[in-house]
Amino acid sequence: MEEAGGAVAGRLRRGWTVLVLLVVCFTVWPLLGAAQPLQVDRDYLIAGAATSEQAPLRACSAEALARMRPAIEIPAPQGGWSGAPQGVGVFNVFAGEVMIFHGDRQVCGDMQDARTRDSRFRAGVGLVVVPKRGTVEPIRVAWESPLKPRWIPTVHLGAPSPLQQQDTLRLVVRTACVAIALALALSALMGFATTRGRDFLIYTLVCALLVVWQAVLSGLSGYPEPWLPVGLHAPIWMVAVSALSYAVMGWVLWRMCGGRWVLRGSRRWMQVLMIVLALVALAAPLMPWNVLAWMGEALDDLFTLICMVSVGIAIVALRRGYFQALDGLVAAIPLLVMALADLMDSRLLVEFRVEAIQVSVTWFLMMSAYSLNRSLSQLRQQRDEMRELADTDTLTGLPNRRAGLRQLEHYMAQAKAAGQPLSIGFLDIDLFKQINDRYGHDGGDEVLVSVAGTLLAGVRSRSDVIRMGGEEFLILLPGIGADAARPRLEQLREKVTAQARGLKHEGLVVTASIGLAELQYRDSDVAALLRRADNAMYQAKRSGRDQVVDARDIQEVA
Repeated sequence: MEEAGGAVAGRLRRGWTVLVLLVVCFTVWPLLGAAQPLQVDRDYLIAGAATSEQAPLRACSAEALARMRPAIEIPAPQGGWSGAPQGVGVFNVFAGEVMIFHGDRQVCGDMQDARTRDSRFRAGVGLVVVPKRGTVEPIRVAWESPLKPRWIPTVHLGAPSPLQQQDTLRLVVRTACVAIALALALSALMGFATTRGRDFLIYTLVCALLVVWQAVLSGLSGYPEPWLPVGLHAPIWMVAVSALSYAVMGWVLWRMCGGRWVLRGSRRWMQVLMIVLALVALAAPLMPWNVLAWMGEALDDLFTLICMVSVGIAIVALRRGYFQALDGLVAAIPLLVMALADLMDSRLLVEFRVEAIQVSVTWFLMMSAYSLNRSLSQLRQQRDEMRELADTDTLTGLPNRRAGLRQLEHYMAQAKAAGQPLSIGFLDIDLFKQINDRYGHDGGDEVLVSVAGTLLAGVRSRSDVIRMGGEEFLILLPGIGADAARPRLEQLREKVTAQARGLKHEGLVVTASIGLAELQYRDSDVAALLRRADNAMYQAKRSGRDQVVDARDIQEVA
């Protein structure tokens, strides 16, 4: 049945290969045939077409103007404007619209919808104006009230080209952080599909949540057009997604820093905290503006406290020898430094707040992925060690009966598939009960260890010598027929006796009887092969012990 299934699978693969080749031929070949050879220095390609559309400049609606704070003025330099183009960019506006106007030029842009902004500015709302030489009319900028008092906008004025380059650099950083989070999520999802480990799935969901948070925070949710229904509800989204993000990040930090070991009863409190933050997220759409503003500040302060407590827990855990807490400490420090810089009104943080938050969150995701993979690697190592212990004889260090039979089945399948020989030797220590009675169980154990070491030295792989139980051993000889296996088993039998002389027990003589059997085409499982080797070994016992008997000789006699 297996061979038939393999043949069917092979035919299916060949059929799919032919089908793919036909599709490629019928689609690519006409295109290649229609193409003409290019001529250097003469041919070129024009893409696109001329247009009559003007650069989109969106004026502010009356509703947007009513929500804005009084405009600030950027005064002209002493002596008036130079007549050169001036670029104005407004960054770090997380909710609402921004208006920039000078003379008859006005733009009103929303960070949650890139279609409302000048396409030359992607990370903020910008405008390029050309004031007349010598005029002193200021450039006016207005925006809606920020959700958090410390999260203030940053207005940049300068030459258009450097300003646009800085805008592009901001966009690259923001997009790269989201891309890294998506890559980590995809990697974890593939890990879940492979291992079915729940931690991989949880990590994927954490990455997805933080991607949404970063998208709302940076305005990428509206680029190139809105793909999240944020719109005028950006403050609600900010509070709700922040509450959920702080909940999961706090939980992950608590685990990474060793909170389960340092604070024994803290798991219940962390669960309560996560439930409370989830309820805050659900209640955000019902909160008025002033409550949203207060809640946003409170969430930031709470997360700062979580980071401080996590760092303290990690330090205590490290002092107690739990060195995995170093992962949590390294992940939490950038978040804590950023929170402290916010409390100190750092100018650098004010100017690059979005990028600082995204880089810190990306670092957190990378460290948590590293910690997850290391924890799973340790669990896998522990599992392998337990499996090895379960498959290993504790006295001799050899594979036990279960592992040996599994190895023999593997060799049988290989031998049948490749048409190669396979021989086995079934060894039994002669008069082992008398050795135990005379020299005690310690002496008997020394004999078993000595025999095991001798047999190991005579085979290619450690897995080819198995202790079947008591004083019985199984020797696997893959790729060797019975005629070549017999002299090797004779050598091992002689070495068993010679090696035992060094055990320094007066009068101790150790001999072994070995039954040899070779795999036959009619053997459907290991039982038949083992039975012939076992019968040959007992024939060696009956024939006076200390010898090798080939199972074929017994069959010929019979």
